[in-house]
Amino acid sequence: MTAVEESPTTRRNPTWMVVAIAGGFGLFYAYIVWNSVGLLVSQATGPLGINAAGWALLLSAAVFPLLAFGAAFAIGYRRRAGQFALVLLTGLGLSAVFWFNVLAYAATKGAELLG
Repeated sequence: MTAVEESPTTRRNPTWMVVAIAGGFGLFYAYIVWNSVGLLVSQATGPLGINAAGWALLLSAAVFPLLAFGAAFAIGYRRRAGQFALVLLTGLGLSAVFWFNVLAYAATKGAELLG
């Protein structure tokens, strides 16, 4: 490889661009975490409380978006801006699907999660 050719891994986005893209998507990830923590608190402080399965399910709903954001950031921050945004969008989609699955499970089998 000559000095004129650049490999895709050596081209980097400016730091401000990485922060702007990650920050914008991070707000959506934080929204999912905020909603899942809100559901966890409302269920745990209810008159019946929640059992161990309820804690495991609702805590996983709060932790999964954080892990998905971390993995998407680690995979994409050295890529071009559009590719980085697509990787973060994919992680956000996975987090949203997981959150909707938790909501569906809580709506249909919610009595099994109560203490």
